[in-house]
Amino acid sequence: MVVSVPPTRAAARAAPKPAGHRRPGLAGLRPEPFLTALTLISVFLVWYAIARFRVVSELFVPHPASVWQAFLDILTEGYRGGTLLHHLFDSLYRVVVGFLLAVATAVPLGLAIGYSSKVQAIFDPIIEFYRPLPPLAYYTLLVIWLGIENESKIALLYLAAFPPLSVSAMAGVRGVTAERIQGAQSLGASRWQVFRYVVFPSCLPDIFTGMRVSVGFTYTTLVAAEMVAATSGIGWMVLDASKFLRSDVIFMGNIVMGLTGLGLDRLIRVAERRVVPWKGKA
Repeated sequence: MVVSVPPTRAAARAAPKPAGHRRPGLAGLRPEPFLTALTLISVFLVWYAIARFRVVSELFVPHPASVWQAFLDILTEGYRGGTLLHHLFDSLYRVVVGFLLAVATAVPLGLAIGYSSKVQAIFDPIIEFYRPLPPLAYYTLLVIWLGIENESKIALLYLAAFPPLSVSAMAGVRGVTAERIQGAQSLGASRWQVFRYVVFPSCLPDIFTGMRVSVGFTYTTLVAAEMVAATSGIGWMVLDASKFLRSDVIFMGNIVMGLTGLGLDRLIRVAERRVVPWKGKA
């Protein structure tokens, strides 16, 4: 006869827990948000310490309280005849219009360049010629041709956003494997069907990456676009404040531009997750 002995409490505690069992609490939380928050807090503390202990003159690094006060003053009273929302709207209008025009033209052209060697022979030399040029090198020409209003500014932002989009779309087409194309053709797909159902979906991750890079290029060109004969915009406000050594306004304007640029990047990421849900799951 076999006698079963119930396990002791010590043995029960020492027994391995079933796979997949997790204790509730902090163990299930992802560390990335905490690392992001820690980074932002650390940057702010370093900024505060530099200003608080006057490591450098406040002319170069203003106190965070001064920057916050400048933000409140411009938000309520405006800057040089325009409210903060007015300056922000004008800049976002120029950025968004230039960026969307670039998406509407650069992506189809990039797809065509990647799909056809003849189209590449026509357009690729032009894109590669002006792509390394700094925006200020040809901005004066745009002002002469299009005037000092929004047209020249939007055109400059459009040209800054164009190359990353076309190059990413072209790279996406060339990254499609021959096996996938041949597999679709073996099922009787036409040339258009191969492009629509195989090539174009495969290019979407590269296109969205190009869109994120392009938004960054557009924002870095914004200040240059608002340098000539502008009376509004966040970039213009920063440049105008630099003439009067208003470092608090300069810091505030750069923070606003950074936050709005981050917001546009997040919108593109959300759209990418909706349109390309399979990215990163292969």
